[in-house]
Amino acid sequence: MNITELSPGLQVAGIHPPLRLSDFKLIAFDMDSTLINIECVDEIADVVGKKTEVAAITEAAMQGEISDYKTSLRQRVALLRGVTEAQMDQLYTQRLQLNPGATELVAACKQAGLKVLLVSGGFTYFTDRVRDRLGIDFTRANVLEVAEGALTGHMVDQPWGDICDGAEKRTMLLETCAKLGIAPHQAIAMGDGANDLPMMGVAGLSVAYHAKPAVREQAKVRINAGGLDRLLEVFGG
Repeated sequence: MNITELSPGLQVAGIHPPLRLSDFKLIAFDMDSTLINIECVDEIADVVGKKTEVAAITEAAMQGEISDYKTSLRQRVALLRGVTEAQMDQLYTQRLQLNPGATELVAACKQAGLKVLLVSGGFTYFTDRVRDRLGIDFTRANVLEVAEGALTGHMVDQPWGDICDGAEKRTMLLETCAKLGIAPHQAIAMGDGANDLPMMGVAGLSVAYHAKPAVREQAKVRINAGGLDRLLEVFGG
């Protein structure tokens, strides 16, 4: 694939900018380390002194070294047992931040008529708040089970399945396209880890944001430095 450096820290492969943002109708984002600055599961684990153990599993999963994402997530969530809702709220208010350019990129996409989808292997406790903050149209994420104000170490099954992994991200993108009456090539998919590759593979434009090497290699746009809104440079913005 022919790689072009548009400007420092911004590469494109197999496309010829400037593209037109209005040619796309949907943009799908991963959350952890893409739209936001943290891996939520790692930070929750920090509350119970297990961040090192959990972060090592997360890193292996994001690098694509763990083939079974569902098992790896269940292992990590089991270690979160006992974290209280109050501690989760504190984590959200004190540690979670939108990544640079997130607000600007979402606003530009919405202004151009795109719908916005958030698909996360993380948790609704955070995706719902990020959705409301940014005015996101559709979300899919995992539900942490809570009993007596604390995490049980389990997740709650949902009508669509048990865990939002890479395959579920791809399914949700395709289902959202169908709901909107658009083709997958009219969608943009943006992520940083191996579990984002399935949805990036079916979208018309794939974007790697400060991503793992395997994800960068397969993406048509690679933002290696700067904020999320650098994507707009590909559209002449």
